[in-house]
Amino acid sequence: MSFIRSLTDQRAAARCVTLSQLAPQGAWQLSLLHDRPQHLLIWTTRGQGRVTIEGLRRGVSVHNALFVPAGTLFAYEIGAQGFGLALEIPTWLPLGLPGSPHHLRLRDNRAQAEITGILEAMQREQSRAQPLMAEAQAAQAALASVWLRRQIQLQPAEARRQTAAETMVQDFCRRVVTGFRSGQLPGDFADELGVPMRELDRVCRDCAGRSADEILTERVVHEARMMLARPGLGPADAAERLGFASTDYFERYLAHHGGGASAAPRRRAAGA
Repeated sequence: MSFIRSLTDQRAAARCVTLSQLAPQGAWQLSLLHDRPQHLLIWTTRGQGRVTIEGLRRGVSVHNALFVPAGTLFAYEIGAQGFGLALEIPTWLPLGLPGSPHHLRLRDNRAQAEITGILEAMQREQSRAQPLMAEAQAAQAALASVWLRRQIQLQPAEARRQTAAETMVQDFCRRVVTGFRSGQLPGDFADELGVPMRELDRVCRDCAGRSADEILTERVVHEARMMLARPGLGPADAAERLGFASTDYFERYLAHHGGGASAAPRRRAAGA
């Protein structure tokens, strides 16, 4: 099947939105750790913030590009004056995108103008809603993919190697993505990793600015709030899907953690 032919067989198209549109229900949709079904290319054009990708926390400022592959645990905390654009790319588009996250700090004016132009062209296309819009959006996404991969190749190679602590945190975050609905505790994940819970907690705090408990809690809370925002899905359904033993405990848990993840989660399987 050709690239263009495949466009007619898919429902979700690439789209460009502002960061506020990426979190229509509130800043928590970006600031709590979560993963998304689409690839994301975030282009920050004003202000500063912090991003945590697979447990590694770093600062973000103007003319920073973030590529977050689908299914990657991340959170983006942007300041009050911050502004940026986000390109959502469905995984079915065959664009040769990287399989790992990237954070690019761009100083080249031409590179900055190129990605800004691509994203603004996508916004104009969306506003017109003309025939063949999905194909036009896919073509713009392909240009953004070329731009991203080109900038990655042009970036100087990093001399610093990833530490064992960073590798451990990344491994833990990947397990959280696949297992947060199971009712497991951080200690269960630590056992899977073959490390003491105290060690996992320490490296998570060092790398992510969050304990292992807080990382897991944020992912659960984000999913719970997203579920409860869907029409026809009540607390009982959400509790069952997230591995809680009872609806009452789920509601108490969410009330306690709904505004953040400052305390450790109790054992969900026990409901106490």
